[in-house]
Amino acid sequence: MTEQSFIERRSGAWNEFSVLARGSRKELKKGAVSFVYKFRELTQDLNIAKANGYDPVIIERLNSLVNEGNQILYSQRTWPLKSFINFIVNTFPNKIRLHWKGILAASLLFYGIAIFFGVLCYVKPGFAKELLRPGLVSQIERMYDPDSIYYLKPREVSNDADMFGFYIYNNISIAFRTFAGGIFAGIGSLFFLCLNAGFLGIIEGHIFQIGYEKTFVPFVIAHSSFELTAIIFSAYAGLLLGYRFFVTNGLSRGASIKRAGEDAIPIMAGSALMLFIAAAIEAFWSSKHLLPIELRIGVGIALWVLLLAYFLFAGRASGKKNES
Repeated sequence: MTEQSFIERRSGAWNEFSVLARGSRKELKKGAVSFVYKFRELTQDLNIAKANGYDPVIIERLNSLVNEGNQILYSQRTWPLKSFINFIVNTFPNKIRLHWKGILAASLLFYGIAIFFGVLCYVKPGFAKELLRPGLVSQIERMYDPDSIYYLKPREVSNDADMFGFYIYNNISIAFRTFAGGIFAGIGSLFFLCLNAGFLGIIEGHIFQIGYEKTFVPFVIAHSSFELTAIIFSAYAGLLLGYRFFVTNGLSRGASIKRAGEDAIPIMAGSALMLFIAAAIEAFWSSKHLLPIELRIGVGIALWVLLLAYFLFAGRASGKKNES
């Protein structure tokens, strides 16, 4: 068979295969049987062209079509739900463990500042009103005052669903401000991390000082595991991007940021999911003050332990496979 006759006889089939391979998934599904048959013929054509030493252009075209067919037939299609589950079970916890030293440093800074201001405001009555505007402190006092109409819910909301929306907006906005602050060489992320830590410490110290700890602790203990941890993760993700903007390790600045983003973006995405969970817990569980205090505190402790166990152990098998 001459090269010319080979092309004239088979080029129509190649064009038909190309249309199927590059068409929509719906069309490919309809022509699945034809696709498999044409792919088998195409591989034979490629072998014939190579064996007879035909024009490299023809061989390259056939090789390209065979590669497209291989990708369609043998590539593993990942469904969105499967990808989401894999992110939760493997990707997110593995990214956290990969950066455990930096995250630990951010955690120590956050809780160190919170404890410092908490102790300061506890031993100095009224000091919270000097650090924050008095109106804000009074508003928070009413929230934890059992006799207040705003007991355990913000003034802006009237039911659990409204509270859920309020907390999502509040939590996500804090996290993204903290993360986005990393664009300023990481200084913005560090600033927001310290600011949130100081605010937390001031409020906690003041609440304990005025004797509202029995309403405060059962309310915050459950959702705080997700919320505070996510804020720390968000700050670290921003710091990572800011750091890699200047410390490129021999890469171009763009490549350095891109590589940092491969870790920072999943950490930020996981943090957003954690804040969504925190908002749900805060709206639909934390405010249920009629439940026994022992139960609410017990659930809160359990959530802290489970979250710690998740980041310590989840996805380890997957991580070892990737290393090997």
